[in-house]
Amino acid sequence: MPLVLLGACTYTRVMQTVSIGVIGGSGYSGMELLRLLSGHPGFRVAFATSDRWEGKRLRDKIRDAQRFGDLAFCSVEAGLQQLQQCQVVAMATPSETSLSTLPLLLKGGLRVIDLAGSFRLKDASLYPPFYAFEHSAKALLEQAVYGLTEWFRSDIPQATLLANPGCYATAAAMAVAPFLKKQLLAEDTLVINAASGISGAGRKATEEYGYMEIEGDFRAYRLRRPHQHRPEITQTLERIAQRPVDVAFFPHLLPMKRGILCTVFAKTKAGINQAHIEEALGEVYGGEPLVEICPTPEEVRIASVAHRPHLQIAACIEGNKLTVVSALDNLLKGAAGQALQNLNLMFGYPETLGLLYGEK
Repeated sequence: MPLVLLGACTYTRVMQTVSIGVIGGSGYSGMELLRLLSGHPGFRVAFATSDRWEGKRLRDKIRDAQRFGDLAFCSVEAGLQQLQQCQVVAMATPSETSLSTLPLLLKGGLRVIDLAGSFRLKDASLYPPFYAFEHSAKALLEQAVYGLTEWFRSDIPQATLLANPGCYATAAAMAVAPFLKKQLLAEDTLVINAASGISGAGRKATEEYGYMEIEGDFRAYRLRRPHQHRPEITQTLERIAQRPVDVAFFPHLLPMKRGILCTVFAKTKAGINQAHIEEALGEVYGGEPLVEICPTPEEVRIASVAHRPHLQIAACIEGNKLTVVSALDNLLKGAAGQALQNLNLMFGYPETLGLLYGEK
């Protein structure tokens, strides 16, 4: 296979592209995924569905998507008639839609990456209280591979059903996981405050998510009604720590389009100092291409990761009190960017192909 050099990036160009269908192409995550796929040399979009934009060309709705030519959005029903053209389907729909559609795709022999939450949790009993529906495909929960890439990378290449993590869950779990992995934390409650731009709520046509309601405001939400990312965060951290982990999670809504800033408060074991904290971050994330370790928590900023596929992180300690701050773009590292990172691994491409600037 010939090597192709683009700027500073060298990769092996595969001889055959992978055909992918996207169900839910007019939601924020679906649009972002289509934008990324339009510039990726290894994927060919066979179809993209959108009931609201049916018949309209993708390039007229998706930024930087001229490569799609005259390919138009189709209905879900029409998309399902084209599955034989695909090797993989990306679900970028509400969780209930994903739950009802995804089993049909698997039965047809397709691989699926699910950007919704319908297969993130292993415990089916958690879906009624946190997602407000009974899980109708419990047998698939164990099969689903959870795609927090930096932590479960070895599981991803062989995945048939890939559950792409939630945005809050990615920011929170990646913030605290290094210190659990290195066994630096006491077994106290982890307090997670996280604030997201309004695109994290999806394209909701409700008054409370309208610009006139949110602009100039900053508020907590979903405190009395449990947020669906809390058990996802707990499940991930317990898997990494190999012990029970108690999580208190407080989501907030930012008056901006995109981005998440997450602050985690934890207590360390006796004798842990700043050097131990920085060593843990360096050992875990030092070689990660999409993680940036900042010198201080004050330097972690949404503006630094907006429209980029990276997560920023930094931590400091005072006595036995640890503060960790992380930031990411909720539509990229928190959704479509991480999905493409996982798709690259699923099909043998370089992990960052199509994500880093200058790489085509």
